[in-house]
Amino acid sequence: MATESLAPVLLVSMPQMLDPDFSKTVVLLAEYTAEGAFGLVVNRPMDEPAMSIVTADEPLTIHPKMHLYTGGPVEATRAWILTSDPDMDFEALQVIEGVYLSASPALVRKTLESAPDPAVRMIVGYAGWGAGQLDVELAHGAWLMAPVQPDLIFETPSDDMWATAIRRMGAEPSMLHGSSGVH
Repeated sequence: MATESLAPVLLVSMPQMLDPDFSKTVVLLAEYTAEGAFGLVVNRPMDEPAMSIVTADEPLTIHPKMHLYTGGPVEATRAWILTSDPDMDFEALQVIEGVYLSASPALVRKTLESAPDPAVRMIVGYAGWGAGQLDVELAHGAWLMAPVQPDLIFETPSDDMWATAIRRMGAEPSMLHGSSGVH
């Protein structure tokens, strides 16, 4: 499979996923190569506001209602901006039309200082897979694959996103059965 990229796609964890980092998650798989894969969990908002978590070397006034999302267990201090607005960063990676990914320090700072915007999500950390690792997980039935849909990412409440993604594939989450567990 390494010769043909799966990305971009949404990886939707099966109900039997045991790994707490990925239980009931929706992952935007942005890169998939022979060397590995890169994605961001898009439905895990942090409970604490960003101002109680983020520390900066330079003065920074973080908006009190700004919340971060946990993108995965790798590099938990690295920030990413996921947005539906292509004009926010002209150098952003277009995942698909309506979904853009940036790691611009200036945009990270601007996002932290601004009022929350449903079209912008600040994500820290990411999900990473080594060469062949995701292929094994897919073969074991750990993930469902769904098309990337901007409205699912930016308009669906985080708590509903996992079940909504599964229902959009024509299945009922409570009826899904797979292997006895993964991870």
